[in-house]
Amino acid sequence: MEDRCQKMEVKLLQFIIFAKILKMLIESLQNEKIKKLTRLLTKNQDRRKAGVFIVEGQQENERALHFGNQPEEFFICETIFKGSLPDSKIHFVTEKLYEKIAYRGTTEGIIGIYKLEQRNLDEFKPKQDSAVIILESVEKPGNLGAILRSCEAFGINALIVTDPRTDFYNPNVIRSSVGCLFGMNIFQASNEETSEFLKINGYNIFTTFMSDNAQHIQEKDLTAKSAVLFGTEHSGLSDFWKNKGENVLIPMSGSIDSLNLSNAAAITCYEILRQKLEK
Repeated sequence: MEDRCQKMEVKLLQFIIFAKILKMLIESLQNEKIKKLTRLLTKNQDRRKAGVFIVEGQQENERALHFGNQPEEFFICETIFKGSLPDSKIHFVTEKLYEKIAYRGTTEGIIGIYKLEQRNLDEFKPKQDSAVIILESVEKPGNLGAILRSCEAFGINALIVTDPRTDFYNPNVIRSSVGCLFGMNIFQASNEETSEFLKINGYNIFTTFMSDNAQHIQEKDLTAKSAVLFGTEHSGLSDFWKNKGENVLIPMSGSIDSLNLSNAAAITCYEILRQKLEK
């Protein structure tokens, strides 16, 4: 009886080993594929050089696939992942390893690598009631992701980042936007290129910085072609933009005289939608 149990244990161990080989189950951080993934997760320059971006989480990957982004490969932990397996190259990893490589630990069990396609501002053809949000030199990935989420929620037609200091496809941007950027028109350009684009396409330009002559944003017509510009939380809009449009502010009744960048952008996005719905 004891010999029989030992034989069964040996067969079970052989089966587990075979299953791991069959699925290419990866267990070690020293695996070359995991080393490559870790570099891509942590280094913007490596992602740019490889021409890829990384997506973690089930909802985020579903949105990336839904909007036609081209996957190259996936890393999946089957004991965590509850969705349908994507039709692409898959590397299966252990739960213990996934906890080490994923930013959110055991959350959802899927990381995807996608081909990066460049988006050119000149290719964007705005409609007559087009509304765009422009962020100058935005620095914090969390802010950028939150603003992308507001833009998508309130129907903003495009988001432009001028003189960028953070990568659109930084994993923190994707996480904080919950994958909203995949279905949006998003562009990076210089201040000069963006100014020329707005001029050629006949946008009404609204700037946002502290000044005595700023007018309340709800008093302005945002139903026509409108572009609202925001600067950094640290220094605001640069002098390049300060004489290129009407300056507006969000009226407040408290003692604080400014809002977090993502909050100010969210209120502005809602005001644009509110005016369009009323019209």
